[in-house]
Amino acid sequence: MEEPKYRRVLLKLSGESLMGKQGYGIDTDRLNEYASQIKEICSMGVQVAIVIGGGNIFRGVAGAAKGFNRVKGDQMGMLATVINSLALSSALEGVGQPAKVFTALNMYPIGDYYSNRAAIEALNRGEVAIMAGGTGNPFFTTDTGSALRGVEVEADVMLKGTRVDGIYTADPEKDPTATKFDKITYDEVYTRGLKVMDLTATALCKENHLPIVVFDMDTPGNLLKVIKGENIGTLVY
Repeated sequence: MEEPKYRRVLLKLSGESLMGKQGYGIDTDRLNEYASQIKEICSMGVQVAIVIGGGNIFRGVAGAAKGFNRVKGDQMGMLATVINSLALSSALEGVGQPAKVFTALNMYPIGDYYSNRAAIEALNRGEVAIMAGGTGNPFFTTDTGSALRGVEVEADVMLKGTRVDGIYTADPEKDPTATKFDKITYDEVYTRGLKVMDLTATALCKENHLPIVVFDMDTPGNLLKVIKGENIGTLVY
């Protein structure tokens, strides 16, 4: 069997992509597709930690724009990530891949209270560690949450699964002339104002030398290609 390029990864999934074709909530076909892709790389001996967004259920920033108190809106968003994390853990267990949900806020018995020690122990046992609730604080995105968790569990790389196949000079869905980067530095992402992740997350990855690979997670087989070191997506370093 081919040697994986990475031994321990932090996989960041967007809540929106869980909607599939529904436009809201959780599409079970998409969920099961993700679960089988994740199981495939676990069977190669790769340790997988996951942070998932909540935008398919509730987004704090959007709620604040509609008049919600920002702190409460962000707390609602954190709870949305817990719902998605439970759904993903259920799908993983359904395909025979052990998984454990950790929450940034104490929500026992829904999930175990997160600590990096407990998450690393779960990874070493061969369980997928799903870390829900963002950072546990308002005003931080799940991108920042995943950068923080990636650093804490000593991941080799952050894999940011999106709907597009990498980072472009502009939004490829809006600008047909946009060109894709194979690799780009953290600083260039910042100076070009590219909407890869928010600045806090990018700065955290840069300071702690956590590389990011942005790739299209919605194409089955892509996660395996990234793990094998194939040149898909965009590397931020």
